[in-house]
Amino acid sequence: MIVHLLIIGLFVILGIFLINGKGAFLIAGYNTMPKEEKEKYDTEALCKFMGKMMFALSFSISLWALSEALDMQWLFIAGMVLFMALIFFMLVYINTGSRFKKGDG
Repeated sequence: MIVHLLIIGLFVILGIFLINGKGAFLIAGYNTMPKEEKEKYDTEALCKFMGKMMFALSFSISLWALSEALDMQWLFIAGMVLFMALIFFMLVYINTGSRFKKGDG
């Protein structure tokens, strides 16, 4: 349970950092792009989206901790399904539609 709480705390701190438009260097893929490629992206919008996702992921992990505390297996399953759905949504949303590209992209 302590590990769950530490991970939740880490995700919330990262969420706060990202939702303020900072911390793009923490986003995998973005941080390895050349500078010219990074300039094509709306970094602040990308960071804000990732910050929201960190909060959502921390909520799903809180269901895991709650499952352990209340000894309710269905909470863990619900948290795991939510976690996987969020990861899937995040990957599809970011990589389709040029949502975070500036201008005509």
